[in-house]
Amino acid sequence: MVLEPAAEGRQGMIAAYLEGGGVSVRKFQQPKGQVLIRMTTAGICNTDLELKAGYYGFAGIPGHEFVGVVENGPAEWMGKRVVGEINLGCGKCDWCRDAMGRHCPKRTVLGIVKHPGAFAEYLTLPVENLLAVPRSMPDEVAVFTEPVAAACEILEQVRIPKGGEVAVLGDGKLGLLIGQVLLANGIQVHQFGRHAEKLRIVKRRGAVIGGKIPRARFRWVVDATGSAEGLATAVQMCRARGTVIMKSTVHERVGIDMAAVIVPEITLVGSRCGRFGPALRLLQAGKIDVESMIHGDFPLGDAVAGFARAAEKGTLKILLRNR
Repeated sequence: MVLEPAAEGRQGMIAAYLEGGGVSVRKFQQPKGQVLIRMTTAGICNTDLELKAGYYGFAGIPGHEFVGVVENGPAEWMGKRVVGEINLGCGKCDWCRDAMGRHCPKRTVLGIVKHPGAFAEYLTLPVENLLAVPRSMPDEVAVFTEPVAAACEILEQVRIPKGGEVAVLGDGKLGLLIGQVLLANGIQVHQFGRHAEKLRIVKRRGAVIGGKIPRARFRWVVDATGSAEGLATAVQMCRARGTVIMKSTVHERVGIDMAAVIVPEITLVGSRCGRFGPALRLLQAGKIDVESMIHGDFPLGDAVAGFARAAEKGTLKILLRNR
């Protein structure tokens, strides 16, 4: 789906646009088809910053973490606050028939692959991608549904018993959410990072804050560093026949000594998107502290400044508001 620039005199909308490493705010025609959603709050994540840097060769409207209000669609959805799963499968292939549309070879992905994203006044999604936001949940909490779902995905892919010890490498946005999700499921978390003020967020929830990087210590290690070096460090921390869960998506190629993986028979697990239902339930129950992770918000029209702030060292979540 491609949005056309707004023609003179026709109803349009503003949106953030990434191209050639830069951010701008442009005017486009409102999207048509599917369910029309007015974005109210959206979050800038590391993937958005990587797209700006050239990940996927991206040019277009980014944004996949959002809360919005349905303005046009089925009657039962009109006026509802919603979040939306970001993968749009073809609905016809074996993957889609097996409820694995997140891996459909023909899928588009909101704000990432061939579907204009949520950093716009309006966006569209199929009705089957929508989940209603509980009335008591503020936008500032609900906007974290997508990254919390990504954290929850780990427990769908890897069997970790209650009381199991897991090392989470990284104290950025996703790393802190992963640590909290694991803690909420009765798992012992050892969080490794470089910023004491960030690590306090998971420490308050019961995480043990790691110091010097150990060798061959943990059966499960999550790489959420967002850096090209993180995977090698995670492998170093993992014991023989352990599992490294890979959560970092970075623009550059990642090099690793394969002998360090093969000789100790370490399993590498790629982990990406998750289901929104479990994430909403955790957020509704107050199991995840997301408010402490918000470091600022900007009107959508100031998206350039919002991206600049999000890229500053030490910044956690920056929100864009459609006021």
